[in-house]
Amino acid sequence: MSGFHALTGIMPPHEGAGDRLDWDEVARHWGTRFPGDYVDFVGTYGEGAIEDFLSIQIPLSRRFSHDQYGMAFETRNARGTWPAASASAALADLAGTDLIAWGVDAAADILCWKADDEDPDQWPVVVYERHGSPSWEKYACGMTEFLVRTFTGDLPACPLSGTDLWRKERPRFLHWREEDRLLAEGIDPWTGEPDPYAGMFD
Repeated sequence: MSGFHALTGIMPPHEGAGDRLDWDEVARHWGTRFPGDYVDFVGTYGEGAIEDFLSIQIPLSRRFSHDQYGMAFETRNARGTWPAASASAALADLAGTDLIAWGVDAAADILCWKADDEDPDQWPVVVYERHGSPSWEKYACGMTEFLVRTFTGDLPACPLSGTDLWRKERPRFLHWREEDRLLAEGIDPWTGEPDPYAGMFD
């Protein structure tokens, strides 16, 4: 079973999730195509968060104008952090300019691809674990397989600074539009309870 299909079994997408992108335009903008499992993820889930912990970035975001605080912003952060922080021996051949960020979490970890292969489906995941040692680690799998292996605990250790997703049997994804809709209705999107802060900042 592919990483993407395993992921949909563990974390079913909610109604109305997913984003439609012009992937030819994305390739022109970024100078590269993106992995097939990530393209499937964006079409099925889209831009949003998992367990209010991991934010998934997409290219040409409609949420953040000019990619502010989105994929381009986090990619610049990742490239700026490399190689100041320590890295595992598996990343001896990594150039910082080869990093493309696809996620960032509440612990300030940055999840990237090592985008140095002409075939994007061969890009491994590289994680900047802010509180890890070494800080940079490589995982020989794609984005969706990495998520599945995090949820199932099928990695040597938790790959992130927080354990919110580690061995999480039924993780939940919320598209940012759905999160905003629930907040507008006075509901905490992650608990389903009334939002105690509703209306305070209108």
